[in-house]
Amino acid sequence: MSALPAFSAPPSLLSPAQSDLVETLTTSLDGAGLWWLSGYAAGLARAQALPTTRPMAVPAADAQPAPTLTIVYGSQTGNARRAAESLAQQVEAAGLGVRVLRADTYATRELKQERHLIVVISTQGDGDPPDDARGFVEFITGKRAPRLPELQFAVLGLGDSSYPQFCAVGRVLDERFAALGAKRWLPRGDADLDIETVATPWLANALTVARESLKPQAPLATVTPLRPLAAATSAYTRDNPFHAELLANQRITGRNRDGAWSDKDIRHIELSLEGSGLHYQAGDALGVWPHNPPQLVDAVLTTLALDGEQPVAHGGTDLPLREWLSSRRELTRLSRPFVVSHAARAKDAALDARLVPDNAAGLADLLAHHQLIDLLRAHPAPWSAEALVASLRPLVPRLYSIASSSKAVGDEAHLTVAHIEYRVETGTDDDGTDGLRWGAASSFLARAAEGERIRVFIEPNERFRLPTDGSRDVIMIGPGTGVAPFRGFLQERDTTGATGRNWLFFGNPHARTDFLYQSEWQDALRRGRLHRLDLAFSRDALRAITADDASAAPARKTYVQDRLREHGAEVFAWLEGGAHLYVCGDATRMAKDVHAALLALIAEHGGRSAEDAAEYLNALQAQGRYARDVY
Repeated sequence: MSALPAFSAPPSLLSPAQSDLVETLTTSLDGAGLWWLSGYAAGLARAQALPTTRPMAVPAADAQPAPTLTIVYGSQTGNARRAAESLAQQVEAAGLGVRVLRADTYATRELKQERHLIVVISTQGDGDPPDDARGFVEFITGKRAPRLPELQFAVLGLGDSSYPQFCAVGRVLDERFAALGAKRWLPRGDADLDIETVATPWLANALTVARESLKPQAPLATVTPLRPLAAATSAYTRDNPFHAELLANQRITGRNRDGAWSDKDIRHIELSLEGSGLHYQAGDALGVWPHNPPQLVDAVLTTLALDGEQPVAHGGTDLPLREWLSSRRELTRLSRPFVVSHAARAKDAALDARLVPDNAAGLADLLAHHQLIDLLRAHPAPWSAEALVASLRPLVPRLYSIASSSKAVGDEAHLTVAHIEYRVETGTDDDGTDGLRWGAASSFLARAAEGERIRVFIEPNERFRLPTDGSRDVIMIGPGTGVAPFRGFLQERDTTGATGRNWLFFGNPHARTDFLYQSEWQDALRRGRLHRLDLAFSRDALRAITADDASAAPARKTYVQDRLREHGAEVFAWLEGGAHLYVCGDATRMAKDVHAALLALIAEHGGRSAEDAAEYLNALQAQGRYARDVY
């Protein structure tokens, strides 16, 4: 981290002890924490009648307090946070009062007093709010939300149009604020994965209306802040990624007794961050900028009869079409806007039927289970190179939970990557891919050779952190590649000498082929660094029931949520003793099933009703003791 100027405060303002406390607090906070603290401190200052004899800049006696803009964000992958903080910096630079808060740190009791509010919030999966905004959204949409006739508000929604419930959370909040009597400052913005297309002009408009509405009643003297915002720890960011050397690319799923490989191709990836200045904490993610599979790029060019060497100018950039399709445009994920554009060209009744309002299921199936090449082949239509580049979504980076602790591995970052590659039936005509389909980033990483350079950046995950108190117990639930951050957690706890107990729940189809990092977990058990390991190998449980046993119970797969229920009394005892609980992995099914299992065991072993169990789990989340990294 860049060195900060030495902290000092006039003795007339702070005692030495107070100065020490302020320095300790501010040097330990991240950007979001500092923004929150500045707003909180400003609120306290406004609430107190500070003596004018203190050497501080204050408004003239007859002036009204300057209005303040509150920006609340809910973010799962960091995009909403970046947009909110960018707006806050612009508003502050314009000399206006502003505070920016993560949704789970916003005191909802303050809502009645708000006059200017902007919410920047993402939508996850099937219309769900990000984890850090669940309580905020529940409050706003619930019965306890107050009437807000004096509030001016605006909502910027972020989402992914490949999902049917695109930007649904932003839409719900926008409509609910209006129903509570608040006045829209700006029309709602709905930003797709190419966020800047919508967010940049929307944020510019937000700054304009803020300047008009938040003009101070009287000029204020300039106040030098206690310390400037911390400079970035590295010159390398999402938009200026570091070219990291690939140190290792090892398949960590194995072969069965018959010599056949596991159905899963899971890779352990090691990347060098040496010389980058990049730093991460256990629980953070690594962003990877991928290239699309060359075989897929060739197939798209062939299907559309386009020349890959044709130069295409778009958005101020001039590149050959092949380069646009390889590194700048999404080919493995369909979006509704592109399907609509293609349907207008194809004039195909079957495709048009997918887009009618009452066929949401048909469109959802198309977006979830088909790629661009499938659409182009099933519903042929002419495209020019320029129109294709303009209509396809920009290729965006993929985030992977970091599977290491920098305290243990130094200037490296390790990943656990599931290589997505599968075959589909393509009919009698060859689509140029041999029927193979891929995940963009996982395929890119899987085919990369040691020594190659991968464009990466660090994406902080502030809500997925180990407890600062090393004596606290931790429960980690991570089936499949969801185990990745817990490898980093265990390395971190081992290196720092944490004394709390560590309990890991892990699951996958087969123990013989899919027991990821088996030797590491067994070594940690032997050394007493991992105190409990509970496993759920779902397909092995099926094999345990013999076909000739007519009295056997129906075959049933066993998952991590089943292990949670089996050990419910002990899990609840750990939680009652102050343990922190973490879940990582699939958001669609696993995370929901695990959440339901937690509610059930809390109700059963805590003697609570279903409603009280939900309150218990919500309280853990509010305390930072129940954190999820789901995708």
